[in-house]
Amino acid sequence: MVLLIEILIIVIGNVTYYRNKRENDGIYRVEAKRIVKELENKNADYIDLSGYRTIIRVSEFNAEEICNNAYVVEKAGDKLYRIEYKRVSNNYLGLYMNIIAGSMLIFTLVIMFYINMRIIKPFNKMEELAVSLAKGNLSMPIKAEKSKYFGKFLWGMDMLRENLEAARERELEYQKERKTLVLSLSHDIKTPLSAIELYTNALTKELYTSENKKREALYGIDKNAKEIKKYIDEIINASREDFLNLEVRTGEFYLSQIMKSVKKFYIDKLGIKHTELKIEKYTDCICRGDSERVIEVIQNIMENAIKYGDGKQIEITFADEEDCRLIYISNTGCSINEEELPYLFDSFYRGSNSHNIKGSGLGLYICRQLMLKMDGEVFADINDNIFRVGVVVRKAK
Repeated sequence: MVLLIEILIIVIGNVTYYRNKRENDGIYRVEAKRIVKELENKNADYIDLSGYRTIIRVSEFNAEEICNNAYVVEKAGDKLYRIEYKRVSNNYLGLYMNIIAGSMLIFTLVIMFYINMRIIKPFNKMEELAVSLAKGNLSMPIKAEKSKYFGKFLWGMDMLRENLEAARERELEYQKERKTLVLSLSHDIKTPLSAIELYTNALTKELYTSENKKREALYGIDKNAKEIKKYIDEIINASREDFLNLEVRTGEFYLSQIMKSVKKFYIDKLGIKHTELKIEKYTDCICRGDSERVIEVIQNIMENAIKYGDGKQIEITFADEEDCRLIYISNTGCSINEEELPYLFDSFYRGSNSHNIKGSGLGLYICRQLMLKMDGEVFADINDNIFRVGVVVRKAK
């Protein structure tokens, strides 16, 4: 499109230039006719040429005389006169104009070629890369790109690919371990189950005649039933712990680092929703834990406050308790019953206020598990229609 516009400008410029050139070249003819009329009444030596743009000299025509100027021969009376003139238009103007226009055209072609090689082609590669990643093709490394525009982006995409591939391998390993565990526990359950079956068959067929034998059989059934229950609890716990990768990297971080990240993320988002965000002034301190995971916990709680609150206000306050810093996230418009509080942090539990609201029931469960791994805690309470979640973070010693 840009090339077509430039070519159109060049064509229009040339047409305009040569049209004006023809018009300027015709001026000397008009002035020569005026000179002829004057020569009919005056001698050539008495004609004033100051009023003429193109005429520079008028003389009687002599065929042998050498003239370096452009001229025309006109007859006035019974004599021939040489009327010398100059061209008004610049003969090099068109050349200069076309050189400049051609240079601009070449420059545009170079820029377009550069854009195509440095931006469009890498962008097409990224499009193919995104499709490939979406299809699950994670084993092929992404070719490095030296482009300053997309080099870091492609490097980041390759890091993402590696992380996704590692996560998939870990998931496969978890699946393998979980299946092995379930098969092992299932095999272990068969022994007490067989014992229960033997005891129940003996009792059903009245093989035990004495009361002591019957009591022993009932005791054996109870003992093996408890053993089966223990195995079932192990299966449930293993299933809860393995389906999420809740790794933490414990270190030290400033509380202000966490709050700046949370404020930056939510100040605009809540502004769009017309929800007031209040953050209490606090004294900065060094905390212990995984800063990224703490941010994740607070974000989970903030998202819940947005989903289940009345949209009027969300407030973040702080308190100190022994060697811990408490971060409270409160939202107006509590829509959950106080009796449900003990169950909010259970996996897959969804409160009575979750109807028609999308969710998995894992948010607060993940929050608690992460904080427990950082030697912290998460709890919830309700006061005057204000729902509040507290995050307990350990201070660095």
